[in-house]
Order: sequence, then C-alpha cells, then structure tokens
Amino acid sequence: MPADTLTRVFSALADPTRRDMVARLAGGDATVNQLAEPYRMSLQAVYKHLKVLQDAGVVSRPPGPQPRMVRLETEVFDEMDAWIEQYRRRAEERYSRLDALLDDMVSQTDESEDSNDRED
Repeated sequence: MPADTLTRVFSALADPTRRDMVARLAGGDATVNQLAEPYRMSLQAVYKHLKVLQDAGVVSRPPGPQPRMVRLETEVFDEMDAWIEQYRRRAEERYSRLDALLDDMVSQTDESEDSNDRED
C-alpha cells in the first residue's frame, strides 16, 4: 500500500464517528440513512464522513438508484494489517532478544549465588 493511501486511510480512521461507521459496516452493508440513525448530525454531515471514507478506499457505494448500499472494502484492512505486521514482528524480535538477555542475566545471578553459597 503506497504511503499516500496509508495516510488517507489512517487520517480517515482518525475520526471517532468514521471509526464507528466502519465498525457498524463490519456487521454488513447499510444505507446512508441506516448509518445516519444513531448520530445527532445532518444527513449532509454523514455524507461528508462517507466521502472521506470512500476517498480513502475504506468504503464504496456502487452506482445505481437510491438507496445505495454502503459497503466496507476489506482489502484496505488487509493492506493496513500487512503494513502494521512488519513493525509488530520487529518489536517482537526486540522483545525476544530482551527476554533472552534477561534470562541470561538471571542465570548468571543464580550461578553466582550458588557458588557463594558453596563457599560458605
């Protein structure tokens, strides 16, 4: 996923209303009116939120007569997941190295204490 696309997706998802819309769409397609129901905002504001999500590739609205269903585009999340995964793997590798180092330090401390106990 190009950086420009990632920027648009993360920017679109930075808004809590848009994240809520995405969460609701995860349960299935919905019309704009269905999406607008729980919000205390105008239908025009809902359309603006959907436009941001659509421009980022997070949702789509197929052409056709009204009411058109809003559909979540899951491929964008697969691409985001792949991008995030590479950093998660790096972090896990660092933590694994730290765990090994700490285990080694504990073993050395235990060995040192054991040898001090035998000298007494």
